[in-house]
Amino acid sequence: MKKNFEQELNAAVSRRSLLQGGAALIGGVMLPGGLIVPAFADDKPPIGTWPAGSSGSSVSIGVAVPRTGTYAVQGEDELKGWELAVEHLNSGHELMKKLSPKTKKGVLGKEVKLVVADSGAKPNEAVQAEQRFITENKVVLMTGSTSSAVAVALNKLAQREHVLYVAGISGSNDTTGKDCVRYGFRQGFYGQTAAAAIAPVLIKQFGKNKKVAYMTPDYTYGHTVTKSMQDMTKDAGWTTVTNQVSPLGAPDYSSYLLNVANSGADLLINVNWGHDAVLSIQQAKQFGVLDKMKLVVPYQVPFLAREVGGGLMAGVYAATDYWWTVEDKYPLAKMFNESFNKKYGYNPEWGAENAYVSFAHWARMVEEAGTFYPPDVIKTWEKGETIPSLLGDVHYRAEDHQCVRPVIIVKGKDPKAMKNKEDYYDIVEIVPGEGIIQKPDAFGCKLGDYT
Repeated sequence: MKKNFEQELNAAVSRRSLLQGGAALIGGVMLPGGLIVPAFADDKPPIGTWPAGSSGSSVSIGVAVPRTGTYAVQGEDELKGWELAVEHLNSGHELMKKLSPKTKKGVLGKEVKLVVADSGAKPNEAVQAEQRFITENKVVLMTGSTSSAVAVALNKLAQREHVLYVAGISGSNDTTGKDCVRYGFRQGFYGQTAAAAIAPVLIKQFGKNKKVAYMTPDYTYGHTVTKSMQDMTKDAGWTTVTNQVSPLGAPDYSSYLLNVANSGADLLINVNWGHDAVLSIQQAKQFGVLDKMKLVVPYQVPFLAREVGGGLMAGVYAATDYWWTVEDKYPLAKMFNESFNKKYGYNPEWGAENAYVSFAHWARMVEEAGTFYPPDVIKTWEKGETIPSLLGDVHYRAEDHQCVRPVIIVKGKDPKAMKNKEDYYDIVEIVPGEGIIQKPDAFGCKLGDYT
C-alpha cells in the first residue's frame, strides 16, 4: 500500500511539474499520429520544481523563519545571514568565491532571489508557507527553522516534494537522525555534538558526582539536548535530580524554578533557548536559584548575555556554533564579520553564520554538479569532499547529510572585563567535529529515495 501511494504521489508531482514546466522544454520527439513526447533538460524527467524553477534568468529560495514569537530575535539574525549570502552570490563577492570557487555572479549564472514568510516557529505555518513558495515561485531550495520542530516538518515536505532543504538553526539530534531525509542537509551543530564538546570541559571545571537540575523545552530540540547531556556526563557520576519540562513560549517559569530550587542540585543546566532562555534565567536569579547552583547553557544564543543583562552570564559555560572573535583564528570568519558589520552594524550571531554558510555550500554543490537537477546536486553533496567554511575545513557525511564541523565552547565575561559592547565571551576551546560526532547510524537515519 505504501509503495502504491508513493508511486501515485510521484506521478502526481511529475504531472504537475510537466504542466508548469512547459517553458523549460528544449525540444520534442514526433510520434505517429502527431503526438509529441517532450524532451527535458539533460533528458531527465521533471521532478519537484525542476526544470520549471530554473528555466529563466533567476532562481528563487523559500525562507520560512520566525519573525514573531519567542525565537523572533534569532530568526531576524538568520534572515540577515541569508540576505547577505544572496547579495554575495549575485555580486560574485570574494568571500563567496572562497567558499564556492566556481561562483561568478549568481548560481550557474542565474540571479538568486529570496521569498520570505514568518513561520512564528510553528511547523504548520512553515510548511504552508513553503508549499505556497513551491507552487507559486517554483523555489529550487527551501530553508528556515529556528525551531527543530519546524526543521523536521520541512524535512518531510522536502522529501515529499523533491525540493532541496537546508536547515537553519536546528539543535535536535533527530533532524539528521531518525527524521533525516535524502533532500535535507544541516550545516550547523546540534545537541549531541554540543554535549560531547562541552561535557569534558564541565567535568574538568566542576568535578565528578554532581547533582544536576535540567530545564527542558517540551519538543524535539529540548528532549534530545537534555538526553545528550545526561549521556555525556553519566560516566562522571553526574545524576539528574529534576528535569523541569516547560512548553515553548512559557510566560512564567516560577513553578519550575521552585522545584529546581528545592532539588538540592549543584548545577542548573538550562536547555531553554531564545526568549525562553532569557526569561528563565532572569527569573532564576529573582528566585535565588543562581545563588545556590552554577548555571550552564549547553546550546546557547550568542548574545544571550546582552538579552539577559545584569552580568548573569559571567562565568557561565556554553556551547555555540560560532562566536565572532574566532576571526582571530579564521581569516574567512574575519571577512564575514566585516561584511556583516558593514551592512547591519553589529557582529553576527551564529544564526547568521549558519545561514550564510549553508547557502554558500548549496551554491558550491550546484556549481560542481553543473545543474539544478536535485538528485545530481544531492549526489555531489554526498561525495563528502573536504570544503571550506568560516571555521576551517569541513565535510558532509553521505550517510546522514550532517556537516562535520567544530563546536565552540565559551565562558561568559564579567562586564568589567569586556573590551567592547559585544565582547561577552572568552573562547575556552574550539573542539573539532570529527572526534565528537556520533556514528552515522546512531540516531536511526534512513535517507530515502532520490526520485
